[in-house]
Parts: sequence; C-alpha cells; structure tokens
Amino acid sequence: MKTVSTKSAKWNAAILYACVASGGMLGSLARYLASLAIPLVSGFPLPTLFVNVTGSFIIGLYSTLTGPDGRWFAGTRQRQFVMTGICGGYTTFSAFSLETFRLLHEGRTGTACLNIAISVVTWLAAVWLGHRLARRLNRLKGS
Repeated sequence: MKTVSTKSAKWNAAILYACVASGGMLGSLARYLASLAIPLVSGFPLPTLFVNVTGSFIIGLYSTLTGPDGRWFAGTRQRQFVMTGICGGYTTFSAFSLETFRLLHEGRTGTACLNIAISVVTWLAAVWLGHRLARRLNRLKGS
C-alpha cells in the first residue's frame, strides 16, 4: 500500500506544479501584452505599476473569495494556479526593482522615490480593495 500512496502523492505534486507553471505562463503573457499596450509616461514605468496594482487587486480579491470563509470553493490546485501561477507570472517585482535602480543610476532620484512611494501605496491599496470587495461578495445571499 505504501507504494500506491507514494505514487499518488508524487502524481498530485506533479499536477500542482503543472497548475502553477501553466498559470505562470498565462500571467507572463498577460504581463508582456500589458507592456506593449501601456506606454511609458515621461520615462515613468507605468506598465510595471499597472500590472503590480492590478495583480495585487486580483490576488486580494481571489484569496478572500476562495478562502475558508469565501463565497466560492477553490481547491489547492485552483488557488495555486491563480495566486502563485497567474499573479506570480503577471506581477513584476524584479522589473520594478530594475527600473527603480536604473532611475537611481541615471540620477533621477526624485522619479525613483516617486516610483517606490506610488507603487507600494497603490499595491497595498489594491490588495485591500480586492479583499474588501470579496468580503462584500461573500456576504451576498445565494450562490
């Protein structure tokens, strides 16, 4: 029996990895498309700000809607597909770091600080807004 259990656990882990990988592919593609669609404004990295704010909103909304007290049931695979895969592939903290570093390296300290301040505040606000919206949705009657 131990062999069956071990094989089953390995199979479940492989499926979970595939869910995260496929979500990451979709999130990365969405990130790339956003970078093509949204222009830089006066050298300000607006595409990165946009994806990090919207990604923060999505993860706040989804994690609350599908959490233990959430309105919708989502299993581990679905939650990892969306939160780790899609949101992880979509948001770009490494790009944010690089863009902020480049601004500092170019001597544009004010723009770099503005990028940091606006980014952190809007990311946190977006997670909070997503969470609040999901809590309200969770309280609605019916399915």
